[in-house]
Amino acid sequence: MNTDPTQPWGVAIDYAGRGLVTEGGHVLRIHLYDNSIGGLTGPDPITGEYPTVYVAAQLTESGPGDVVLRGDGLSLVNGEGGRPVVPDPTAVPRAVEAALADFERRRAAYEALCATWTPTPPTEPSEPAEPADPAGPAA
Repeated sequence: MNTDPTQPWGVAIDYAGRGLVTEGGHVLRIHLYDNSIGGLTGPDPITGEYPTVYVAAQLTESGPGDVVLRGDGLSLVNGEGGRPVVPDPTAVPRAVEAALADFERRRAAYEALCATWTPTPPTEPSEPAEPADPAGPAA
């Protein structure tokens, strides 16, 4: 993956920690987030440590017959020595690589399932039931 050296994380990230990357013919959504109650600018009020930053990548591809396959990848960036996390330009490529590998695993599993699955032929419809007489039974 080609990263942008002018961006701290190697890709353009918006104010909400989201970005897009095109890799291997797929468009992947990138999301940076932490799992703390506090913010990235201060230590977590419960643990006293600066939070780990999660870099998630996801791609979704649709196919015929309402088939949707996805791939998910995740990389973590930890603060060191009691300091906050600093941007790591290698984190996004690691998450993208994991998402593409996950997508390929799922695609291969789906392909294997389709190769072994034999649908049952449709059954002949049975004779429709006689409609009930709206006037009721004859007396």
